[in-house]
Amino acid sequence: MIRAAGLGGTTAVRVKGVPGDYVTEVDLAAEHAIMALLEAEGGGVPVHGEELGGEGVDDAWVVDPLDGTTNFAHGFPAVGVSVALVRSGVPVAGAVCAPFLGDTWVAGRGEGAWRTRERREPTRLHVSDREASHAVVGTGFPFRRKELLPRYLRAFERALSRFEDLRRPGAAALDLAWVASGVFDGFFELALSPWDVAAGGLLIQEAGGVVTDWEGGRGWLSGDIMAGSPAVHSELQRIAGSMPGSPAMP
Repeated sequence: MIRAAGLGGTTAVRVKGVPGDYVTEVDLAAEHAIMALLEAEGGGVPVHGEELGGEGVDDAWVVDPLDGTTNFAHGFPAVGVSVALVRSGVPVAGAVCAPFLGDTWVAGRGEGAWRTRERREPTRLHVSDREASHAVVGTGFPFRRKELLPRYLRAFERALSRFEDLRRPGAAALDLAWVASGVFDGFFELALSPWDVAAGGLLIQEAGGVVTDWEGGRGWLSGDIMAGSPAVHSELQRIAGSMPGSPAMP
């Protein structure tokens, strides 16, 4: 256990697995609070949290109480909270909050996606329509799964050559929300978890974007995710398909 200068004060930080995979007392307190609310108001649906677990994620509320724990511990405000309702393996409702940035994004399947800020009217989200050559694409490094680095780095190199630029803020839920908002044009990462992507992926779909796994299928809740506007997602899939051992893209 170490002490770190988290946003708003000093916090206790513990390494869960590999270096960089942290949990803080704030993660645990936030998850307890969210679970208590969902158990009381969530319609009897089981709750699965990143820190406290649960009985599965195919039919459950899926909770990431603090996405970007390293950011939080270092005082970097790109920190998110992500909650999604998953039914039969498909996210049907979701919300992502950036508590230190003042933004909240919400979506319901078939109902659109919206961004809200305090004392402002909600605005409906739409993915960008920028050309791929002018796209800025978010990503994240598979630091927990070093054996995936060769595959990831091949995609990283191709993406950096194809798009205008890449970004890595370090909180996947926010990256996905920014894609849905048209701030970023796409996102790709390997080896995330359902609670990282469930709400953000739904936001993108409801904002007119496309979300798949790296093979172009529907298994993106596994955490191998490619997402973006239709044009940028198509380029991401071509990048994945051009890599050795990947299925050929049309």
